[in-house]
Amino acid sequence: MSFSRHGAALEAMARRGRLRRVAPAAGADFASNDYLGLAGSELLARAAREALARGVPVGAGGSRLLRGNHPEHQALEAEAAAFFGAEAALYMGGGFQANQAIFSALPMQGDLVVHDALVHASAHEGMRLGRAECRGFAHNDAGDAARVIAEWRASGGRGRIWIAVESVYSMEGDRAPLEALAALAAREDGVLVVDEAHATGVFGPQGRGLAHRLACPLVSLHTGGKGLGASGALVCADRVLVETLVNKARPFIYATAPAPLSAAVLRGALRTLEEVPALVEGARARMAQAAEAARRCGIVAQSQIVPVIVGEDFRALEMAGALQAQGFDIRAIRPPTVPKGTARLRVSVTGNVGAGEIAALFAALEAAWVR
Repeated sequence: MSFSRHGAALEAMARRGRLRRVAPAAGADFASNDYLGLAGSELLARAAREALARGVPVGAGGSRLLRGNHPEHQALEAEAAAFFGAEAALYMGGGFQANQAIFSALPMQGDLVVHDALVHASAHEGMRLGRAECRGFAHNDAGDAARVIAEWRASGGRGRIWIAVESVYSMEGDRAPLEALAALAAREDGVLVVDEAHATGVFGPQGRGLAHRLACPLVSLHTGGKGLGASGALVCADRVLVETLVNKARPFIYATAPAPLSAAVLRGALRTLEEVPALVEGARARMAQAAEAARRCGIVAQSQIVPVIVGEDFRALEMAGALQAQGFDIRAIRPPTVPKGTARLRVSVTGNVGAGEIAALFAALEAAWVR
């Protein structure tokens, strides 16, 4: 059997500088989302050993609604709900799966999902599978979101409004105007859905995220595989919404449950945020250093994610390769992950690098940038 059409499509991607390849980790970590350096830490290794010692199984063996539910899942959910200030929480296999569940199951027919133009692909997948109407608004523009809602109401829309954003955007590194969006949600008797994937562990009190304690109906998503150094994702919301996910969200109903061992490790990560404040403080110190170094290169940084917009795909690949050759693990991000003409280096300031490596990276980047 020939797959020549697939091969031709891959060759066309390569000619455009768009071909993706799986590459091993090598060099100083400016590529991962391990913002606190927890993923390989003794803190989480100890949590795993202790869980295994008390008999927590490695695998779940089935979906949560069959025999895959375990006390570790339920303990994690209770602790996460308390930590993030929600009535309830639901543990799922990952952030992509969780966003699919949220947007396919919670907004109902007749509702409107109004979403930031740069919201994550997983949210779009969920919206595509859902029954509500979906409309975008200009990035980080609460006024434009209000305009979209007003136009929808004027055209006869009468359902509930769901406002979908990320608190920190994964490719831009900028932050959503959450206070203004929360006010809009409250005014419209709507729900603000905040993907905290890149804020959890870094922003908010003890790393609880930027949406913590917002004064509006809220659904928040906290991924376990980024700042928390583990795996899976936690959807935090009113209990009736969590029960709706359990009963209607296909990515939850038909998926094998996350490993109970993973739930135990994620419980350890949440305890660590409470007990070791130096972790969050260290992340913020690294962020501040990187922001100042970026400013000297003419780059604006608002978070631990520093986008270096190059523009042309091959130029981004060339710059990434040059920095990798100097011992810095940085990857080029190209369309369609980012808009056409905005290929970039995504500098991620992780917990696996120190002040010296941050200074060296931005010195090398400045030299490559002006060349």
